[in-house]
Amino acid sequence: MAQTMVNFRMDEDVKRKMESACKDMGMSLSTAFNIFAVKVGNERRIPFEVAADPFYDENNIKYLEKKAEAYKTGRLKLAEHELIEK
Repeated sequence: MAQTMVNFRMDEDVKRKMESACKDMGMSLSTAFNIFAVKVGNERRIPFEVAADPFYDENNIKYLEKKAEAYKTGRLKLAEHELIEK
């Protein structure tokens, strides 16, 4: 099988954590990416769920910004919540 070189940028901390995890599993970063690439190629899908956190939805962010502004200007009062321990 002919080999090819693939280059891409990645956050340094993400790379360091992935290298550490791969080492703990007894493989290199290159091997992990090859496993991922083979699985994507064979299954024609990302082999795990990729989803956006609904907290960061544009409408939710606008809502939170509006509430934060209302709180800062005194138009919104927040009630204290009691911690319920069981």
